[in-house]
Amino acid sequence: MEFKRVVVTGIGALTPLGNTKDDYWKSLSEGVSGAARITRFDPEKFKTQFACEVKNFDPLDFLDRKLSRKMDLGTQFAMVAGDEAVVDSGLDLEKINKDKIGVIWGSGIGGMTTFENEYGTFAKGDGTPRFNPFFIPKMISDITPGMLSIKYGFRGPNYATVSACASSNHALMDAAIYIRLGKATAILAGGSEAGICMAGVGGFNAMKALSERNDSPETASRPYDKERDGFVLGEGAGALILEELEHAKARGATIYAEVLGAGMSADAHHMTAPHPEGLGIELVLKNALEDANLKAEDIDYVNTHGTSTPLGDAGEIKAIQRILGDHAPKVNISSTKSMTGHLLGAAGAAEGIATILAIHKGIVPPTINHFTDDPEIDPALNLTFNKAQKRDVNIAISNTFGFGGHNASVILGKYSG
Repeated sequence: MEFKRVVVTGIGALTPLGNTKDDYWKSLSEGVSGAARITRFDPEKFKTQFACEVKNFDPLDFLDRKLSRKMDLGTQFAMVAGDEAVVDSGLDLEKINKDKIGVIWGSGIGGMTTFENEYGTFAKGDGTPRFNPFFIPKMISDITPGMLSIKYGFRGPNYATVSACASSNHALMDAAIYIRLGKATAILAGGSEAGICMAGVGGFNAMKALSERNDSPETASRPYDKERDGFVLGEGAGALILEELEHAKARGATIYAEVLGAGMSADAHHMTAPHPEGLGIELVLKNALEDANLKAEDIDYVNTHGTSTPLGDAGEIKAIQRILGDHAPKVNISSTKSMTGHLLGAAGAAEGIATILAIHKGIVPPTINHFTDDPEIDPALNLTFNKAQKRDVNIAISNTFGFGGHNASVILGKYSG
């Protein structure tokens, strides 16, 4: 069977670095940090008092008041980023066959803020169960692709992918598979997350997963630095229109990049800790290269999972070196989480967009906040520290890994006709 080719024709982003794809890219390329003291609640009693929040966001600028009240913040983020991607794609919603357009969306947690607010209100009451009738639909992860499909009338494949921080990479690769097989013409794919709430921060603090660098939030996310002490929680949404190549060409669409392949694997190791030698990561990279029919020397850039945790960063680098071999020092490697923080289930989509724009614009975004070399990380590697680098990026990998040992890597390339 001959697979159809899949390209990216629309992009939407709502992130801690900017509320549009252009603002997001500008901040990425300039090495801006999105971290600051939490404003959504009083964090004074928490071990970690900062995060990478989406800034200057008012859902009523985009959504009807009545409709917005039926949505968790994560779904609101998705509706905004999704709309930017649809508009950016130039799809004619009056002419396309909506039976062949789908929505596949990732979220690691779903409506945590909704759950916290609803149950908090109940707990403070007299025990009488008074809950918002939209409590359950606001909370469940799959409501977001449902709401997006309702807005646009897209009747193709529609569901949520839930694999912790790998969720939206799984959404992107599932979308690509359906289009490859001819089961869909285009799919709105991506992810969103809104986990910056008391339960989110408190839960990750209890795991000792978050940085506690409260005196300097903007330098707290420091992947590959010797003094890294945990990740910085982020939020937001990333949305992409994936489309069958001939369909995109026929309508004269702008093509940002091509989806060349993808890989999946499991660590089969630990509930939350990555394999210290990165064995599952090595396997997912091997699978992705095989799927794309590529060799190590074809890779120009790797956007890493790179969360700024001691164990996770080191394991990923070890796996990358084993897979890329002698070619590894010639590859740009960077973690954009140094700027955005960790968007959890939205990370794959947001970082996929960063990777696509690196290809499209010939600029590799940096890993900021590097101060001290880690002796466990090979100094011969180009980790793109502190400043963006101009480079012709033809083929790049975007990595995401999630609690439970879920690994997902997507390979993207410059469209060459």
